[in-house]
Amino acid sequence: MKKWIPVVFALFLTACSSSDQKTYYQLPVLSSAPAEGNVLSSGMVEQRKLWVEHVSVADYLAGSGLVYQTNDVQYTLTQNNLWASPLDQQLQQSLVTYLRRDLPGYLVSGQPASSDDQDVLNVNVTGFHGRYDGIVVVSGSWTLTRQGQTVQRDFALNMKQGEDGYDALVRTLATGWQHEASQIAAQVR
Repeated sequence: MKKWIPVVFALFLTACSSSDQKTYYQLPVLSSAPAEGNVLSSGMVEQRKLWVEHVSVADYLAGSGLVYQTNDVQYTLTQNNLWASPLDQQLQQSLVTYLRRDLPGYLVSGQPASSDDQDVLNVNVTGFHGRYDGIVVVSGSWTLTRQGQTVQRDFALNMKQGEDGYDALVRTLATGWQHEASQIAAQVR
């Protein structure tokens, strides 16, 4: 009977050590110099208003796990590498931050202005994941409505991930999202 105690103890330790450790990720907001533009004076100046109404993500991106494409047709939603908060919220918050930086003279908000005189931006993200070949995908479309006119643009970024691992994947996704925010800002101006 005493011979089995070490075996049972070893099995118990193995079971405990193989527990699934969860890691949570938040998109970093990357800093860079603001784009060239008009700087507001301290006096009362009428600002243009931009409402980032909604950033939506494709259904397969709406879960709590990061997404990894394992071949040309298969995607895996990770079980232990999770977003710290919903991805659509992270994307909207960081987009507002980037647009505030890149659009001096604009009042950029995630909330509607009290007046009807505002531009409205909606973004639909269809790709925000890593791929088996080391490429990171950031894709989708955005729609800007300004004074009754609507402009729609598609975007598709494929960037090489510099290092292995989920930390590097999240940093590369953040770089791609910052790049797309700068592209949107250039069109809004």
